[in-house]
Amino acid sequence: MATVYYTIPPPVQLAPYIRFFWVLESDQPAYLHHAMADVCPELVFHYQGQFDEVKANGRREKSSISGLQGQTSHTSRFQINECFGIFGTYLYPYTLSLLFGIPATEIVDQYTDLNGLLGADGKRLEEKIMGAADNGERVQLLSRFLELRLKSISSRDSSSAICASMHLIMQSGGCIKMDALAQEACLSLRQYERNFKELSGFSPKIFSRIVRFHKAFNAYSPASVNTLAQIALECGYYDQSHFIQDFKQFSGLNPRHFFSGKAEGLDWMRV
Repeated sequence: MATVYYTIPPPVQLAPYIRFFWVLESDQPAYLHHAMADVCPELVFHYQGQFDEVKANGRREKSSISGLQGQTSHTSRFQINECFGIFGTYLYPYTLSLLFGIPATEIVDQYTDLNGLLGADGKRLEEKIMGAADNGERVQLLSRFLELRLKSISSRDSSSAICASMHLIMQSGGCIKMDALAQEACLSLRQYERNFKELSGFSPKIFSRIVRFHKAFNAYSPASVNTLAQIALECGYYDQSHFIQDFKQFSGLNPRHFFSGKAEGLDWMRV
C-alpha cells in the first residue's frame, strides 16, 4: 500500500460547510507529516496509530486520537513509527462558528481534543468513528452528526455576506480588494474587518495572504517548468521577494526547496 491519500466529496446538504472529507493511510514503518498554515479548520480522527507532535526543540508529545485543528498561521510537524490511518473533514473557515457556536478566534493556532470540545457528544462520535468498518461508513456517521447540528442551528444564515466574501477571497486566490468586499457586505471597512475576524479567526489581510500562499503551494507539479518568478506573478505577488517571504512564513520551507520535490513530510502530495 505504501502511502495513500484521497478525498471524498460531502453530501449536497453539507457542501456549504464541508469542503471535503479526506483519508491518509500508510504502511511505512516511519512517517513524518509537515502541516502548513491554513484558513480552514479540520476535524481529525486517528483510527489506526497515533502521531506525536514534534516541537521546535525536538521534544515529542503524543497527540490526541481525535480532535479539531483550528485554522492556523504557522507550521507543525508530526511523526509516527508505525502503520497509520487518518480520517479528516476539511471545513470552511466559518463552519465551527455556525454549527457549534465556537468563536473562530478561540481556536486559531490550537489543536483541541474532541471530547474537550464537544463533551459527551464528542466522546460518542469518536467511539463510532473508531469502530466503523471502513471510511465509507465514517463519512456516513460524521455526515449524520453534522446534519443534526445543522438542523439545530437552522436560524443561522450560512450565506451571510461575510461567508460569501470568504468564498470570493478563496476563489480569487487571495487577490481581491478589501474595500470592495466591505462595500458588497454593506459595512464600513472597520465593521467588515471586525465581523470577518470573529467568523474566520483572521483579519481579512492575513486570511488573504494565507489563501494566496495556498494558491502558490497548489501550483506544485513534478512536471512543472515554471520559475519562482513565474509562479509569484501567476499567484498575484508583487514580486518574487514577497512570494519567498510569505512562502517561508506559512510553510517553513524555502519555495525553491519545496518546488524541487525534495521537501520532507509531504509524501501525501506525491501519491
